[in-house]
Amino acid sequence: MVEKSINVSRAMPKQLTLAPRLVKITPRSGISIRRTLPHRNIRTIGAWCFVDHYGPTDQVHAMSVAAHPHSGLQTVTWLFSGEIEHRDSLGSIQLIKAGELNLMTSGFGIAHSELSIDQNIELHGVQLWVALPDGDRNIAPSFAHHADLPVFDFDQITIRLMIGAFLGHQSSAQTFSPLVGAELFFREKSDLYFPLESDFEYGLLIDTGSVEINGFKVEEGSLHYISNGSSKVRLSATKSSRVILLGGEPFEEEIVMWWNFIGRSHEEIVEMRAAWENHSNRFAPVVDRLEKRIPAPVMPNVRLTSRSNRTR
Repeated sequence: MVEKSINVSRAMPKQLTLAPRLVKITPRSGISIRRTLPHRNIRTIGAWCFVDHYGPTDQVHAMSVAAHPHSGLQTVTWLFSGEIEHRDSLGSIQLIKAGELNLMTSGFGIAHSELSIDQNIELHGVQLWVALPDGDRNIAPSFAHHADLPVFDFDQITIRLMIGAFLGHQSSAQTFSPLVGAELFFREKSDLYFPLESDFEYGLLIDTGSVEINGFKVEEGSLHYISNGSSKVRLSATKSSRVILLGGEPFEEEIVMWWNFIGRSHEEIVEMRAAWENHSNRFAPVVDRLEKRIPAPVMPNVRLTSRSNRTR
């Protein structure tokens, strides 16, 4: 797939379609994923800073991600099908199913593992990260499971609201910057205008179906970016198409993002990595069936520098 850009005029919101790249979650996982964010042109969409899209694939042993750390971010786990067991260093044990939300706020530091359940169900979903703003990135870690989220209709679209507010509905998930995250499922073939917050920038990830965004065909697995300044978007989709909508006010802070950490300097990343490698109490142990721990990669030979999000 070819990355394409649309920018009709300086007054019009910018649009850019990001093609996914195929990666492996870790050497201990049997599932391939399609990553669209971060991207060389788009570092963040609001505070959304990481988008992985995986499946559908055989559920058995599909995901086996041993204990690993996070700092400075929230992880958002959302499934279309299948089940995953989450365990973390706070002692949380939670099975997540399709249509439910696992929200882990790493803050200063947390470790967790993820294991797909051994059963005859396809595993299919997205893993998303949200960068925490500077004033909140060192808060105490927490975990929340949300099984009862708002579900409502807009025209021929059924909306499951993961995070934020939309059309008078509000998710109970805690956020630290203005955000929205939702699953859009097209019950019928549709051609309609979908409302947007003009202060927000957006990304629309195409999971399944044939979808056009503002008249531009977007392939399955691709993420279509729309800059702030637009109050609506034209969506044309076939029946049973599914789209993940991510949006937020532009995140103006410059961040350093490396492995599973988000900091503000090279030195902070070095400190986070050392804490994990040295079994510091910053990342308490995770008790699970895997009884393994993913080592941190070797630091690069160059100094990590913050990158502006204004590269679009």
